[in-house]
Amino acid sequence: MAEETNHNQAGEVAPSTVEQQAPSTDSPEATDIPTANAPDSEAANPEVNPNAAKAKKPAASKGEKPAAKEGDEDKPAAAKAAKKEKPPALEDKPFVEFVEQYYLPALQKAIAQQGVQDVQLSFAKQKLSIVGFDTSEECWQILGKLQNGLRQFNLYFLDEDIQGKKGFSCNEGKKPSTLESFLIDERKMTLDLMVYGMVQRLNGQKWLGRN
Repeated sequence: MAEETNHNQAGEVAPSTVEQQAPSTDSPEATDIPTANAPDSEAANPEVNPNAAKAKKPAASKGEKPAAKEGDEDKPAAAKAAKKEKPPALEDKPFVEFVEQYYLPALQKAIAQQGVQDVQLSFAKQKLSIVGFDTSEECWQILGKLQNGLRQFNLYFLDEDIQGKKGFSCNEGKKPSTLESFLIDERKMTLDLMVYGMVQRLNGQKWLGRN
């Protein structure tokens, strides 16, 4: 009976049982066998599976303010600016607009409240009509007439500005010979002050009320 040949004796190396049972792990190969820990991609996808849990946003730690949205930082400043903004004062409007649209109607009403209903007011740029003064220069004037023109008064805006120099003259049937200053002691003119000043001056002339 022939003796069996030993691999070691024949110079051959017997294959390792580990290599025979499983392939080497040096180069990983993709398999179709699902692992126990990997979730099903379709089950975890909220677009495919509506029951899939959505990813939660990290909660802010205590004391930490939530991140401001884009543009939020401008809202408080804009709100404060809107509250501080006020419409311009009547006295800041253009000179002619202020006189025609605000001063003349207010003065007409104030004189009427003093018992004079026939006052006529006009506003124009014309020469000074005062005896002894240079009449070659023009300035804006308010011309007032009472008692069908028997009594007249003028308010002169020498600087074309309600805050500038102003003059006053009045007459009864003749050209005035005196040019008075008007409200020169006031630092800032207002609509109410200009109306009050003119009513007081006409009262001093005894042209209002029962005079």
